[in-house]
Parts: sequence; C-alpha cells; structure tokens
Amino acid sequence: MTDSLFHIALVGNPNSGKSSLFNALTGLNQKVGNFPGVTVDKKTGTCSLEPGSPVNIIDLPGTYSLYPRRADEWVSYKVLMNVDATVRPDMVVLVADASNLKRNLLFCSQIIDLKIPVVLALTMVDLAHKKGMEIDLNELERELGVPVVAINPRKNKGIPQLKKVMAQTVRHQYKAPGRDFIGIRSLADKAVGDVQEMFPALTDYASVHYLINHESFPFTADVQEKIENIEIANKFNPTKLQAEEIMQRYTRIKQIMQVSVVEEDPLQKKLFTEKLDNILLHRTWGYVILLSVLFLLFQSIFWLAEYPMTAIEWMFTTVTGFLNNQLPSVWWSDLLTNGLLAGLSGILVFIPQIMILFGLITILEDSGYMARISFLSDKLMRKVGLNGKSVMPMISGFACAVPAIMSARSIENRKERLLTILVTPLMSCSARLPVYTILISLVVPNKFLLGFLNLQGLVMMALYLLGTVMALIVSYVFKWIIKIQEKSFFILELPTYRAPRWKNVGITMVEKAKIFVVDAGKVIMVISLLLWFLSSFGPGERIDNVTAKYEQLKQQPNANSASLDKEYRAEKLQNSYAGILGNSIEPAITPLGYDWKIGIALITSFAAREVFVGTMATLYSVEEDNENSSLREKMQGAVTADGRKVYTLASGLSLMVFYVLAMQCMSTLAVVKRETGTWKWPIIQLLYMTGLAYVMSLLVYQLFK
Repeated sequence: MTDSLFHIALVGNPNSGKSSLFNALTGLNQKVGNFPGVTVDKKTGTCSLEPGSPVNIIDLPGTYSLYPRRADEWVSYKVLMNVDATVRPDMVVLVADASNLKRNLLFCSQIIDLKIPVVLALTMVDLAHKKGMEIDLNELERELGVPVVAINPRKNKGIPQLKKVMAQTVRHQYKAPGRDFIGIRSLADKAVGDVQEMFPALTDYASVHYLINHESFPFTADVQEKIENIEIANKFNPTKLQAEEIMQRYTRIKQIMQVSVVEEDPLQKKLFTEKLDNILLHRTWGYVILLSVLFLLFQSIFWLAEYPMTAIEWMFTTVTGFLNNQLPSVWWSDLLTNGLLAGLSGILVFIPQIMILFGLITILEDSGYMARISFLSDKLMRKVGLNGKSVMPMISGFACAVPAIMSARSIENRKERLLTILVTPLMSCSARLPVYTILISLVVPNKFLLGFLNLQGLVMMALYLLGTVMALIVSYVFKWIIKIQEKSFFILELPTYRAPRWKNVGITMVEKAKIFVVDAGKVIMVISLLLWFLSSFGPGERIDNVTAKYEQLKQQPNANSASLDKEYRAEKLQNSYAGILGNSIEPAITPLGYDWKIGIALITSFAAREVFVGTMATLYSVEEDNENSSLREKMQGAVTADGRKVYTLASGLSLMVFYVLAMQCMSTLAVVKRETGTWKWPIIQLLYMTGLAYVMSLLVYQLFK
C-alpha cells in the first residue's frame, strides 16, 4: 500500500448503477485519471464509512464476468486477480441489478470464489418489484455467504446501511465464505494443484485463471514457462473448462433463485420500457425519431453554447483591449496579449461546448436512449469498420471535434475506437463556419433555384455532407490498413428508461472540462506561443527595412498614420517567419489557386480554423471590427501579381474543400495524442488529412477553373 487508507473497489455489470453508487459515496471528492498504459478512465474518490475513518473508493470499469474481452474489462480483471501493481483493493463492493439478478449473480459467484472480501449491493429493487420479483435478502445472504444490502443511490436510500457493512467487512468482521460456490477443483484438479505449488496463497479459482490468462500477467519468462508446462502436462483445455464452469454456476444460481426469489409469471404484461421501445426502435419511426433527436442535440450545442462562448470572447477582448491601452508597446506586452491571452482564450472558449455536449450525452445515457441510438445505427456503421457507438462522437464532431473525440471512450473495441478518432475531425465543426460563410459569399451567387432553394445554402449543406461522406470512406479504407485483430461483438443491453441523475450530469460536465483544460490546454498554449513568435518576429534585416520604410512614410506631409499602421502590420507579417513560410509554400499551393496570403492563413489558422478570417483582415489591412462587408470587398478586389483575381469560383471552392478535409486544429491533435497515448496517430492523421485535402482541392480547382 502506498498509504494507510483502505482501498475498496466498486465492480459490477454495465448499467447496474455502479456509477451512481460511486457518486453517492464520494460526492465531489473525486478525481479522474487513466490506468497505466490504457485510456480507460480511472475514477477514484474518498469516502468516510465512519467518522474519522476515510477510505479510497476505486470505480472499476463495468464487466459481465471474469472472462474479459474488451480493454476496460481487462483493467477490472487484472485488479481483481491482484496482478495490477497500482491498485490492490482490500475489499470489493459488487453492484448488482436486482431486476436482472440471475445474470448479475454469475459475476458475483466468480468474485466469491476468488475469496476476496465482498459486499453485494442490490440496486433497482423497485424495478424488480414492478417485474413481480420479491427478493428475500436474508435468504440470499445465507445462500451466498456474503453481506447483501438493498440500495437506491439516486435517492440515497440504503447508503448508511451499506457504509456500515462496508466498514465491518473491511475490518474482517465479515469474512469470505469458506466453501467454494462451485467445485472448480473437480474440473482441473491436478493442474490447479501444480499452480498452487508455485503460488501457495492462490485460491482454486484464481489458479484456474492463472492457467488461462498468465500470458497477459506481468510474470517473468521463467514463471510463464513453468505455467505453460503445467498446461501441457495436464492437457489443460481452457475453452472446455470455461463452458463447464459456467454451466455449474448457472445450475447453482438457479437453486439460489428458487429459495430466495419469488418471480411473477414471465407472460406478465409488458413494462413501460418495452412499450416505448416498440416506437423508438420501430423500423421506420425509430429512424425518424433518431434523426430528430440528433438534430435537436446538434442545434442545442450551438444554441446553448453561443451565449457563454460570446461572453468568454467578450471578456478576453475587453481584457486584451484594456491591457493594450495600459501597457507599453514592447515585446513582452505583445506576448502577454497576443500570445498568452490569445492562447488561453482559445482553450477556455471550448469549455461551454465541452460541458454542454457531455451534459447532453450524459442525459441521453442516463435516460437509456443512448443505447437505442447505437442499436439503430450499428448496421450502417459496421459496413465501414465502425459500430453503433461511433455515431455520437461523429455527430458531436459537427459542434467540436475535441469533445467528440473524448466521447469516443465509450467504444470498447480498440480498432473501432481508433477509426472513430481518426475520422471524426472530417465532420465540419462550428469553427469552420466563419470560413465557409465568407468564402461562399465571395464566390457563390446569392440566387435561388426553383424559386425557393438558396444556392449559397445548398453549397453550405454540401460542405457538411462532403465531410460526412469522406469520413465513412476513409474509415472503410483504414479498416483494411489497421491490423488490430480484436474481434468486435456488438452485444448491447438495452437499459430501462429512467430519469437522468442531475448530480451525475453536473459532475461529468465539470470533470470533462477539467480534463480538457489541464491536458489538452498545455499543448495548445505551447503551440499558441510558437505561432505568436513566428508571426511577430523575422530576420532582423528584413524587419528593420520594413520598419525604416514606414517610419519615413509617416514623416511625409498628410500621412495617414492609422492606414500606414495597418499596412505596416501586414508587411511586417509578410516578412516575419510565418510570412516567409507562407511565401516558401506558395509554389506548392499555387496549383490549388492560392497565393502567399492564403498560405499564411493556412499556417496561422492551424491554431483554430476561424483564425482564417482574422488573418485575412490583417493581411488586407482591414480593421478587426467584424465589418465583413469591407473585408469581402477587399478580398473580392484582390489580384495576383499578373492581375488575375485571387478569389474565383474555382479557388474559392478549392479553399472550402481544403478546410473541410484538412486537419487545421492543434487542439484536436492534442486530444488525439492524449486519447491514443502516442504521437503516432496524430501524425498519421495530420498527414492523411492534409494529403486528402490537397488532392481533392486540386481536383476541384482544375475542374472549375
């Protein structure tokens, strides 16, 4: 132990109410990290079972049994098998859904046979009553040999009794039952005995798991070889043993259910959930309702986030303006206002969308509808290498790719989760909207087709559709390239409908915002400062020449200082390191119809896509007061060195396609790095999206020029 506190692990099947119990026990005394080596959430918190006796609570990922398939199930499995060096629980609280008691008792019986001190916490007892089930808790406790407590974490019922039993169990006043739940020794007696000679403290059932999964445990090569030899010598067949074990367990569970549970006739009338599913999962109306829900979610993120985002932008604009008026015109004040504050605003402005998105997703999850969305969309998603759980991250990408990628954690299959992360940035986020708006107004006539279809609106819709179609195509291609051999079984339990847990919604919103600010924010700040440096400085001689030139111009009679200042900033930017870089890449972007100014915008807008408009405003010497008409006039009048218009239909459409497909958001790359745990995939993502954007933009330009 790293400290003197007791460590208690919460385990249970998915949708059993485990997260509700964790929140009820720990309240706001929580922190979220990651288990070492994986991106599975590690939720921990502190709880006082008795006055002055705090304990650590570890919320382990949901799992159905001790035979793991997904990455999150492996995390729970290794902790329960006591081979995870970072988490060593003193006892286990197993949360079980009373309305699905038979299935939940399978996992419970396996933990009992590990001889870990365990308390069974029964949730959803009220739902069991509605199903006509009456559970004799005392009889169930006698049959299992472990304490059983009925709780309702949502209403804080049974929590004091549970804490009391937990305190008694952790002090060993309740001990693990002496007899095994089933006769596991009879299935592999000699092999189990041989393993126990190597590990004398192991129980019979733990020995079986050492035989089955020792390759995944952190043992030395010598130990691995010895266990392998035991398997060979005893002709150990893990598949046959597992099948026989499960059959024995369900036979015993059936006996327990007969003496401790009274169940109503299974032909009883359908519950509210089943009746509602007849509508929401209907082969026609189900999809209509799904599209309506997603549309409302999409609109709500924009609508609800608009005001707080505007307030954050106004706050930073006000603070920046105040500091610009008060501070001297020196490099460090520019660093403060245009470097640090600009970078910080780029982080904090995302928070409303992140909190609102995860709040709405949590409401959908808590209500039980999220599982229905995944079920309805799985057929289409599976054809391109994804599954039904990929839908919500991709739809969320229309608002912002950052929280959308974070929400992909709900996808258990590593390959499908990785594919979702790789293609989600292709969904047109809200930051692209200012770019689309100004470019469409420049090159697309404002006219109507058939008298009612606005052409500019159709082009806007086509851009969003292009991103979605390309995401599905890219996923289809990558599914053949990525060689992760993890099998995908879309086995989904449809939970009952219930009211959202508003406390849980609030905690989730705060935690997700905190993760983004702390983890992704550090990378964003570094790159923001780098972009400020590249845009503010250049080779000394070139900058000195530009400065001297405009100082002379200001000395002339009738010189317009304000106009000269704008021109000076634009020319200084052209001669900065960023400007030099823009000129240096001009030969590469000329085939797309772009000039060096667009090249600079492509570089600076890597901080955030909407920076494109601000960069254009600076380059075309237009005051940054959102007078888009003036900016449009300047951009419409822009010409190349040989007198050709810069913004034609061909170049405008090419640039729009580039912004649809290119990875131009450093915060997205930062989050991808965090979620995948390596820079490999962000780099691959940057390269494939840039290449795809270049090729498609080139084709569009050549087609329309």
